[in-house]
Amino acid sequence: MHATPDRQSAVPYCCQWASAHLASKIIHGELTLADDPAWRESGAHDVEEYAHWANHVCGMACLSMVLAARGAGRHPILELARRSLPYGAYTVDGDRIKGMIHAPFVRYVAEAFGMDARVHVGLQAAELPALMEQAEFFMASVHPWIRWPDREPPRKGGHLVLLTRAAPDAVRFHNPSGEPGAQADVELPLAAFDRYFAGRGVAILPAASA
Repeated sequence: MHATPDRQSAVPYCCQWASAHLASKIIHGELTLADDPAWRESGAHDVEEYAHWANHVCGMACLSMVLAARGAGRHPILELARRSLPYGAYTVDGDRIKGMIHAPFVRYVAEAFGMDARVHVGLQAAELPALMEQAEFFMASVHPWIRWPDREPPRKGGHLVLLTRAAPDAVRFHNPSGEPGAQADVELPLAAFDRYFAGRGVAILPAASA
């Protein structure tokens, strides 16, 4: 796996944690979310809300990137998550947060942003290049250990990354919970990506022409 920091992506990167440069410390438990110095940038009402939600908003980080790429400006990801709740994109039961749930998310982005999105399940990694010929982006469900492609994941899924390109030999994606240096424009061989890919996700179709 490698990132391409020498080439600025056409898709702005957004980390699910407010301090992208401190992601490694957050991942390895060296920095608690309550101590993230940039938590206010997330759109959280307070640091407690940020700490409660930040590990669950990879999908909203992907949405924020799509909106920024389409010239809609920067949308704080906790604000996006809050707006999605009436649609059922997350379910909250006490301290437990479940989501992002794909079908309600599709309804949310259609109504809130006029975005044409489709849920896909039962996909093979080999089908991603053909899918990306039709889609502008694909929010792919992968195991979070995709940040460490030398490790065998215990299962597939549980995290979302934003695919910006898929070819028969490799995919390129932004990882909202990647280690610094491997967050934006990460490239991974398709066969390696398949070890983490759960075969489902949300395709974002091109915006309709005016």
